[in-house]
Amino acid sequence: MNFVEELKWRGMIHDMTPGLEEQLSKEITTAYVGIDPTADSLHIGHLVSVMMLKHFQVAGHRPIVLIGGATGMIGDPSGKSKERNLLDETTLRHNQEAIRNQLAHFLDFSDVAPNGALMVNNYDWMKEFSFLQFIRDIGKHITVNYMMSKDSVKTRLSSDAKEGMSFTEFSYQLVQATDFLELFQKYNCRLQMGGSDQWGNIITGTELIRRKLGHEAQTFALTCPLITKSDGGKFGKTEEGNVWLDPEKTSPYAFYQFWLNTSDDDAARYIKIFTLLSKEEIDTLIENHKKAPHLRELQKVLAREVTTMIHSKEDFETAVDASGILFGQGTTDTLKKLKENVLLSLFEGVPKSIVKLISILDGIPVVDFLTDYTNVAASKREAREFLKSNAISINKEKVFENIIVGEDHLLQGKYILIQRGKKNYHLVICE
Repeated sequence: MNFVEELKWRGMIHDMTPGLEEQLSKEITTAYVGIDPTADSLHIGHLVSVMMLKHFQVAGHRPIVLIGGATGMIGDPSGKSKERNLLDETTLRHNQEAIRNQLAHFLDFSDVAPNGALMVNNYDWMKEFSFLQFIRDIGKHITVNYMMSKDSVKTRLSSDAKEGMSFTEFSYQLVQATDFLELFQKYNCRLQMGGSDQWGNIITGTELIRRKLGHEAQTFALTCPLITKSDGGKFGKTEEGNVWLDPEKTSPYAFYQFWLNTSDDDAARYIKIFTLLSKEEIDTLIENHKKAPHLRELQKVLAREVTTMIHSKEDFETAVDASGILFGQGTTDTLKKLKENVLLSLFEGVPKSIVKLISILDGIPVVDFLTDYTNVAASKREAREFLKSNAISINKEKVFENIIVGEDHLLQGKYILIQRGKKNYHLVICE
């Protein structure tokens, strides 16, 4: 696989330095991407860089994931209007381990393979620098004029923000450049990749290596476009915030729904970036989608591929089953198989009632259950009318006036789902 050609047809190259393709064709090359460990989970905004590393390893090259323990303590000014909160070392180490576990879904960290992935933390070498050593060994090679010319710096300095830009943030590009130098010297890492907003910081790294080690120390930069939505909204954001890879932060069902609900234009771009499907497969999918867009096959394949890659085939199938529950295809057995976090995610916005568990264990006549305990019906007369007209289901099964709601109706030992008609749901939580 030709790495650069693969990224080109996928729309994943924004800019790159000359000579990179020659370098990649010459030998197994090492490249790195930096990730700030500001949380103990990646979100889908990180996926572009991660997929770049994935393609890089598939092409036979060696990927390095650099966890920014040191830079995470500073905060990159690129695209930011405020300084980032600083993290302590204990939190950083915890976040690093969680991120490594997630990256194992994508990268082979095997010690045996010649291109086995590595994870490093720049805190491990930056903590050894004294301030005097840093300004002597690093700072003297890069001029203030050069640093001031970077867009990330100029944007902050020209903004109306009262706090301006601290020296800590100003020095960020030097710290990142030091990372590139360290990885070049220790692992012969010749390429740094990242989002297009990182171009200035990456080039500072190539410049530091050239000025410090000479022209023969040849290094390269490659950036991908920043991913946007066709409607101008921010990619990876929902009303609830980031779409996380951690199933405890974003359930597999909600994760699946995010991709399923993308627009046609976005799905055609995202399926190239976020899946490993071949060009032939994707071209066929896009052509078929144009013929019958109402079937949303493009979105369905995108959601299947990404959910399976990040979570599992089982989680994908559960998400499909959960979607069926909302749209009428689900059964009681399907509902019973749902994990608690999926069940709660599925019915997040529906009305809820809290009922004492002891009352359920004792048994509640269904008419009382619909009125006195949940307010699904405004009166017992209305409840009986709903029941006579087959309008009420409990856990996806039609119920009648003579039933008693009891222990057998509990899902996960604490939930009961009431449905009136096709679309009106009510979740009972038993405590």
